[in-house]
Amino acid sequence: MSDNNHQTTNNQSASHQQETLDLSIELLERPSVTPDDDGCQDILSERLEQAGFDCEFMYYGDRQAKGEHAEVKNLWARRGTTDPVICFAGHTDVVPTGDAKNWTYPPFTPTIADGYLWARGAADMKTGIAAFTVAAERFVANHPEHNGSIAFLITSDEEGPSINGTVKVIETLEARQEKITYCLVGEPSSTDTLGDIIKNGRRGSLGAVLTVTGKQGHVAYPHLACNPIHAAMSALTELTSTAWDNGNDYFPATSLQISNINGGTGATNVIPETLEVVFNFRFSTETTEDQLKAKTHAIFDKYFANNQILENKASYDIHWKLSGQPFLTPEGKLVSACQKAIKKVTDTDTTLSTSGGTSDGRFIAPTGAQVVELGVRNATIHQVDEKVEVDDLGRLAQIYEGILENLLLD
Repeated sequence: MSDNNHQTTNNQSASHQQETLDLSIELLERPSVTPDDDGCQDILSERLEQAGFDCEFMYYGDRQAKGEHAEVKNLWARRGTTDPVICFAGHTDVVPTGDAKNWTYPPFTPTIADGYLWARGAADMKTGIAAFTVAAERFVANHPEHNGSIAFLITSDEEGPSINGTVKVIETLEARQEKITYCLVGEPSSTDTLGDIIKNGRRGSLGAVLTVTGKQGHVAYPHLACNPIHAAMSALTELTSTAWDNGNDYFPATSLQISNINGGTGATNVIPETLEVVFNFRFSTETTEDQLKAKTHAIFDKYFANNQILENKASYDIHWKLSGQPFLTPEGKLVSACQKAIKKVTDTDTTLSTSGGTSDGRFIAPTGAQVVELGVRNATIHQVDEKVEVDDLGRLAQIYEGILENLLLD
């Protein structure tokens, strides 16, 4: 590389860095604890409109309600009318901070120290949103007559119940036959260095609440009662020791974890009437939701009498909730575009992964879109003192811009 080219690259990098940092700070100052957007999407829409995007706010939920039924603000922005449609997807809501006294710096006062930008949402995922906003602005400025379309799908209901956010926007887009071709979710995917990992799929998530009902009584007279805790032990032992599948080349084996067990009246001399057990499957494409349910019920049916209370026999009931099906984007145009852009900016050979939790990509992939997740390092997400390397911000914007070039200029 000549000295002139090297100087140009450095100038571009510094420009990306400052623009992304400035927008990140502007977003991080907003205490947008889920499901409150607190004006973040207004900031984004104003910038995107100046870059030629048509912006549309979509509201779902009850304006008067709180909690999971609260109204959620979503932004759909698009520049262009033709295919392919490249969508940047992300969320402006953040998780609660916990006790702010435990933070080194106030969680909603973004602070630059020791090479990091510290704030709630710094990693998950306001810097990602800032980076792909800057990337889109710069790409449009350099290529105003680009092929295809660029879109943004931004929600404030990702960290909460996720019922009035991306899933509803996708339902609306599908109803009007507006399809996404490629989707880049700005979740923090990197592990050790920027771009070392991109998520090209996620496991499915199937939750369950098991209720075992027995008969309350005195601990000194167990023959007159039925202890639901004792009744569930053998079934739970088999449940937790069962191999559900062996995974495949893309996914680890399906796993089950019990997260909560609640039983008892608080007294030491009372056999309780009920036991509640909360557990979750993270499952691969080697098994299905229905297979997991059937196998679980078969285990409990072995230990319980026809799901009815007969004399001192306990019964069980399971309430199921599917949070998302597994999805996979195989190696292809989108994955290749990401790998090439990462290599150019960081000289890193990225690794594909389907590990970790779920993301809103699970709502987008079933429409037929190719979906990947690419963002900053995830070392401090949801933690006290969440932070991200300042130097990574400009480089991430450059990567996103490179992905647009790879997909819309080829």
